[in-house]
Amino acid sequence: MISRNDPCWCNSGAKWKKCHFPLQASGRAGPSLQEQYAKQWGILLKTPEQIDGIRRASQLSATILKKVCLMAQAGITTNQLDAYAVKLYQDAGAIAATLGYGSPPFSKSICTSLNEVICHGIPDETILKEGDILNIDVTAILDGYYGDCSAMVIIGKTSEEKKRVVKAAYDCLMSAIAILKPGVLIYEIGDAIESCAEKYHCSVVHQFVAHGVGVHFHEAPQVPHHANRLAIPLAAGMTFTIEPMINIGVPEAVIDSNDHWTARTADGKPSAQWEHTLLITDTGHEILTQPQD
Repeated sequence: MISRNDPCWCNSGAKWKKCHFPLQASGRAGPSLQEQYAKQWGILLKTPEQIDGIRRASQLSATILKKVCLMAQAGITTNQLDAYAVKLYQDAGAIAATLGYGSPPFSKSICTSLNEVICHGIPDETILKEGDILNIDVTAILDGYYGDCSAMVIIGKTSEEKKRVVKAAYDCLMSAIAILKPGVLIYEIGDAIESCAEKYHCSVVHQFVAHGVGVHFHEAPQVPHHANRLAIPLAAGMTFTIEPMINIGVPEAVIDSNDHWTARTADGKPSAQWEHTLLITDTGHEILTQPQD
């Protein structure tokens, strides 16, 4: 983490305590801070109006995710989960961010990643069965704003190995969230995740990163989950995801050569992932996709 006596991140030549620290410490993300982040890193520090919109979209995403996860049981196909999500989007007057996204265009409204699939699994006629672990990823667009989250579902009873990677991925996410506040450097997120994954004897996928989100589906900054040296300090008004992908075996992913989306572990061993959309506040953070009871 940057120290008060370190050179300010804005390259002004002044110490942080004499430059941008007073703004961050007081919670004033004024125009100069917003302009500096936009100019230096392309990061949009959100306005209160934008934060309200992102919060609503995030809560909708969390609600849809929770309902789809409850439906995920043995005997259900991943296409049925997608169809249910489509109805939930429609009922809320929202749009699925994944549908038609990218090149080739993603063909479904949620991602369903089973067992050794790390991420970007495409719903199909695969039937869920006892022992499967499944990641469901939901991103809703509501009134032009985005909320992005995912969660794991264990289908019935499963192996100790699969349970371990599901728990590891969740704890990696929460250990990273726990440190979030203004002034924390982005690489500290990766350090927290690596340290947690090591305790579970798991590896951290490095081919995919978290990202800014809210006004667009993918914004600056990129947020690596593995060890890195990206020394951008967090600031009030930043909204981004953290979504560590954790493997039982090797960290490498292999992209499906047919659909160009599905990412599987290189060794065929299980993988797990959880995701939240986060807001940096004046004094800490808010989990925007935390489900409401």
